[in-house]
Amino acid sequence: MKKDTVGKPTITQLPTPGGHRTGNSESTPLIKSLATHCPPPPRTGQSADAEDRTVRVKLQEGDGRWLRSRSLTYLPVKVIPPQAFRGLNEVMKMSICNTGIQTFPDVTKIFSSEFNFILEICDNLYITTIPGNAFQGMNNESITLKLYGNGFKEVQSHAFNGTTLISLELKENVHLEKMHNEAFWGASGPSVLDISSTKLQALPSYGLESIQTLIATSSYSLKKLPSREKFTNLLDATLTYPSHCCAFRNLPTKEQNFSFSIFENFSKQCESTARKPNNETLYSAIFAESELSGWDYDYGFCSPKTLRCAPEPDAFNPCEDIMGYDFLRVLIWLINILAIMGNLTVLLVLLTSHYKLTVPRFLMCNLSFADFCMGLYLLLIASVDSQTRGQYYNYAIDWQTGSGCSAAGFFTVFASELSVYTLTVITLERWHTITYAVQLDQKLRLRHAIPIMLGGWLFSTLIAVLPLVGVSNYIKVSICLPMDVETTLSQVYVLTILIFNVVAFIIICACYIKIYFAVQNPELMATNKDTKIAKKMAILIFTDFTCMAPISFFAISAAFKVPLITVTNSKVLLVLFYPINSCANPFLYAIFTKAFQRDFFLLLSKFGCCKHRAELYRRKEFSAYNSKCKNGYTGSNKASQSTLKLSTLHCQYSAVLDKTCYKMY
Repeated sequence: MKKDTVGKPTITQLPTPGGHRTGNSESTPLIKSLATHCPPPPRTGQSADAEDRTVRVKLQEGDGRWLRSRSLTYLPVKVIPPQAFRGLNEVMKMSICNTGIQTFPDVTKIFSSEFNFILEICDNLYITTIPGNAFQGMNNESITLKLYGNGFKEVQSHAFNGTTLISLELKENVHLEKMHNEAFWGASGPSVLDISSTKLQALPSYGLESIQTLIATSSYSLKKLPSREKFTNLLDATLTYPSHCCAFRNLPTKEQNFSFSIFENFSKQCESTARKPNNETLYSAIFAESELSGWDYDYGFCSPKTLRCAPEPDAFNPCEDIMGYDFLRVLIWLINILAIMGNLTVLLVLLTSHYKLTVPRFLMCNLSFADFCMGLYLLLIASVDSQTRGQYYNYAIDWQTGSGCSAAGFFTVFASELSVYTLTVITLERWHTITYAVQLDQKLRLRHAIPIMLGGWLFSTLIAVLPLVGVSNYIKVSICLPMDVETTLSQVYVLTILIFNVVAFIIICACYIKIYFAVQNPELMATNKDTKIAKKMAILIFTDFTCMAPISFFAISAAFKVPLITVTNSKVLLVLFYPINSCANPFLYAIFTKAFQRDFFLLLSKFGCCKHRAELYRRKEFSAYNSKCKNGYTGSNKASQSTLKLSTLHCQYSAVLDKTCYKMY
């Protein structure tokens, strides 16, 4: 294009390959139409948006007989008239790029008769929709659509109706979020689909059977793919998430290459026929190139290429469900139900008991709450596993990057660290009580235990929150544990947790060794009650840390990037060792004890249940106090308020008690 002396834009036509310029004949309607719709600079009274309008029409030479490619670039008009594309039946490529048009151009008037006609519509930022029937009648043969870098937000139903698509490029349409489920309705193909760098959240379920190459890199919103049965011809997939490649593993040969069914009858001939150097030429003479695109000529007919998918799943996310084994799927439900119900019962009974909240009861409440949180973690994992069974690859990204996995990871880290911390405090409290049994002023009081446990809560919360703010993370594996040790800070974080657990284990071992020797020493005036508790807790805590030892061992090796166990096998530890203490602790620490059973039945009696059993416990306790009163028992002046009330009640109902009984407290 050039301007004449008065500034009026004119269109200069390139000479034809024969050396003659084309005149103003009817064979150039595109040029005429654009000249008509691109007037000279506006005169007074014309609309302001027509000012400084420029048109660049580039006509590129083709095969030496006619113009084969045309492009419209830097065209600042809002609409291209439909008649602009008439008479282009011999054009092989049409480009409409970097324009200001706001509606999808009516390219149905092109009527190109060329095989593999290429339509390129790119970098038109104001086009927001690909309407239905947008390409119908444009070409009777196969076409390639390069629709990249535009402002598309939606592809409507029947958008590609009436076309035979070889390739469809929708890449770099960064605002494209929706592709109608029937977008490919009435179309044949495409063989190649590129949706890279878009915001598509789902692919249409119809029309995917012809796709042989799927490219979806940097498509982070596409977290779920249609069922793998839809991709019957897929040979090559380049995706965003590794888990999506799991959908295409272990497919039957027919699903990996639909074309293979054509050659099933030749299988015996393949086995008996030696490969010849000119096999490729021979096959190309018999079959079309598209039919041979999936074949490896080193093996001829007998071995079609298998499906290739990238990126491959890594060791942290193997192609399996959250619970890799069926027996784990059953056990995790059993353990999480026992953990939740058992610890919830312990908390309810201890917090509603009419007895004073002592230090052991207070510590037991903290331990039960920690184990209850572990039960919630197992419940989340088990629920998601049951919902995604057999298709976890389609839910992996949503689960591992979503709030559900973050909540599960927080629960498990918080629960495990608070549980270890509380067990350590319980052990130290038992050791202190046994060691200073005769020194009442040295006894640990509730006012001391509360700030100690407050520190444990703050520490456990901090450790659980750090992966949420970038120090390691919970998205590395499907079971939502902080296994990311890629950075130095993440490695230090994981090692800190493991070292804390090891130090806690050493402290507990040291304390119970001292307790054991103290119990065996007859010179130490420890009460019989404290001795029994010490023996029981020694067994319980050693059992707890025996279960945790395998996890700590393998976790430390993994933290140093020398894993000795796979993620699949680590799930066995997760279910059988990691949470088993949360399931067993409420039973071993509380439910199986006589004191808890007494409180439990007394609580039920308030609701009209087990009244006879509760009455038996009342009589037994009454007899105990009665016996103490008869023997002239003199207790501590600092007895609990609940004991005072119960003792007074016993004395009122006993006619044989003297005034000494009332002076006891």
